Amino acid sequence: MKFAQEFRKALEREAFPQKWVDCAIPYGQLKKCLKKVTKELNEIGLDKETLANLAAENQSANTNVNTSSPADLGFKYQLDASGIDAGAEPARFRPRLTVFVRLEDGVAVDAKLSPSTRDFLQKLAIDNAAATGGSVPSPSTELSSTTPAASTGDGENATSNATDIRQVEVPLVFDAEFFGILQTDVSNIEVLQKEEQAKIEQQIVTLGEQLGKAVEPSRGRRAKADLDVWRQIFELYLDARVFFSSRESDHGARSTAQAVDQLQWFQAQVVQRKLLPKLKLSASHTAFDNFVNINTALLSMVKFQEINRTAVTKILKKFDKRTSLGVSTTFPVIVKSGRSLTTSVAQDVCAQMSTELIAVVPQLDDYLCPICFAIAYWPVRLHCQHVFCSRCLVKMSRKDERHCPLCRADTIMLAGMENFDADRAAFLRKYFPKEVKEKVRANERERNQEIFGPTHNSMLCCMM
Repeated sequence: MKFAQEFRKALEREAFPQKWVDCAIPYGQLKKCLKKVTKELNEIGLDKETLANLAAENQSANTNVNTSSPADLGFKYQLDASGIDAGAEPARFRPRLTVFVRLEDGVAVDAKLSPSTRDFLQKLAIDNAAATGGSVPSPSTELSSTTPAASTGDGENATSNATDIRQVEVPLVFDAEFFGILQTDVSNIEVLQKEEQAKIEQQIVTLGEQLGKAVEPSRGRRAKADLDVWRQIFELYLDARVFFSSRESDHGARSTAQAVDQLQWFQAQVVQRKLLPKLKLSASHTAFDNFVNINTALLSMVKFQEINRTAVTKILKKFDKRTSLGVSTTFPVIVKSGRSLTTSVAQDVCAQMSTELIAVVPQLDDYLCPICFAIAYWPVRLHCQHVFCSRCLVKMSRKDERHCPLCRADTIMLAGMENFDADRAAFLRKYFPKEVKEKVRANERERNQEIFGPTHNSMLCCMM
C-alpha cells in the first residue's frame, strides 16, 4: 500500500479532531508539486542522473576539504533563510540551486552536462556577468579569483589558462512552492501543538489543585486513606513509564505503540490491585478519571505528531530520490519550526505532571535516609544540606566518622540541635504518620538494646 493511502487511513483510524486533520501534512499535494519540480529540472537538463553525478563530485571534494575549491564542486543546494526576520512566524526561506560552471574562453565546458544544459548555464553565466557589470573572460583575461591558479598568484599560469569558475544560480519556481507548502504546514502543526499542550497543562494544574484538596490529611480519615491509595496509583504510573523509560534496556522516548501498551498495563494493574474501590471520596474517583483522560489526550497528540513527522520524512526522501538535491537532512535542521519534527510534546507535559500531580502525593522513596533506607525521622540537615535521620548520625559520630556519606564534607561533628529540620519533621508526621511511628518504635527498640543488651525484649511488663 502506498504511503499516501496509509497516511490518510491513519488519520481516519485514530479519529483525530477535524481541526487536527485540517492541519496535517498535505502529502498528496506535495507529491503533485514534486512532479512539477522534477519536470522543471528535466526541462533545463538537470535531471536526477546529472545532479547525482555532480553530487558525486561534491562528495569527492568534501573528502579533501583542505584542498577543495569551487572548481571541485558540482552544485550547491541551500534553503536560504538569510534576511528573514528572526521574530517572524512562520519562518520563510528561499531555496537556491547554485551550479559551478567551467567557462573556457566564454564557453561552458563540463563533460557531465549535456550540450543543451551547458548552453543554458553558459547563457545564465553571461547574463549574470552583464547584470553585475562584469564580463565573460577571454584568453587574454586573468583567471577568476575562485580558481586554484589565481590563488597562487602565478601570473604565467593565469595568462596561459583562461578557465573561469562561475557560480550560476539556476532560477527555479516549483521548489520554492514545494517548500513553502511544507514549511507552512509544519508551522501550522507547531501552532496546533502549542495550543493543545497549553490545554493539557491547564488541565494538569486544575487536577493538581483538586487532588491536593481531596487528599489533604487534615480533612480526616477518608482523605488519609485516599492519600495512601493515590500513592500506590502513582507508584504504578511511574513503574509503567508510559512515555519515557529510564531503564538501560529501553532508555529514551517510547513509540506510540509502546506508550499504548504501557498505559493499558497501568490501567490493568490498577484494576487488578482493586485500588479504585479503595478510594473513599467521590472527588478522588473524578480525579482518577481526569488523570486517565489527560494521558489519553497526550497519547493522541503524540500519535498525531509521529504520523506527521513520518510524512515529512517520507516526502523529503522522495524529493531527494527524484531530484538528487539532498535536502532530507537539512530541512529539519534549518526550518525554524523544527521543534515539531524533532521533539515530543510528551517530554514537557510529563515534566509538569511530575511537578503538579505526583508532588501533591509525596512518595516515601523521596524521604528515606540514605544510610538506613528507612524514613529520615528525626531529620537532621547538615551544613552541606544533606538530610539524614538523627539515629544514623549518632552512630556515625560515635565511630568518629566526620564526613557526610554523600558529599564527603566534614559536617557530621558540627551538627547540633540547630540542624534539626522541624518543618520537614512536621511534613513527615503529616503525610507519613504510619512510617514515622514505625521509625520511632525502631529507634526506641535499638536504643534499649544498646542500654540493656542485645537480648533485651521491649515487651510490656505483665503481672504474674
